[in-house]
Amino acid sequence: MMTRFFFALTLVLMTFIVVPHALAQSTFDGDQPGYVPKEDEEQLDPKWQKTVVFYRTTEAPGTIIVNTNERFLYVVQGGGRALRYGIGVGRDGFQWRGLVKVTRKQEWPDWTPPPEMIQRQPYLPRFMAGGPGNPLGARALYLGNTVYRIHGTNQPQTIGTEVSSGCFRLTNPDVTDLYDRVPVGTKVIVQQQPNI
Repeated sequence: MMTRFFFALTLVLMTFIVVPHALAQSTFDGDQPGYVPKEDEEQLDPKWQKTVVFYRTTEAPGTIIVNTNERFLYVVQGGGRALRYGIGVGRDGFQWRGLVKVTRKQEWPDWTPPPEMIQRQPYLPRFMAGGPGNPLGARALYLGNTVYRIHGTNQPQTIGTEVSSGCFRLTNPDVTDLYDRVPVGTKVIVQQQPNI
């Protein structure tokens, strides 16, 4: 009888110790393979919702400009305007800047986390087929010869945060809209302005 009591107590204590740690890792990294968001979770705070804004730039219409500090992605339109999307960006140590092009596009992409990501997050799967529970979401735009992408997410609550390993994430409805607007070869400017 006493053995069963200690066994049950051990199980309860393990739940309080192990489960929160695993959930904290999952929440911090923003990757929760297999989770399928509900439709209402895709509804963002108005600040992060897709909108047309006034935008000054000398870049040609169709150019994508990612501003990591603002956590917005802009698609330049004519007449001093841009279409603005709220995004999730790389966390500290994983942000970058540069000039690349969209080299490939994929609907419901498969996900193979790179070895560096597996080393940091060993609980991740080594491969996951595309679909609603895939962390890359509904669409992916591959950036140059890098490992980075503009992609959807199965964690829409991470939009507006610094959570990724360097990719830029949008809600699935937003990345689908973006995917339909931009062709392979689109110029992408990634800006990372210092905080002053």
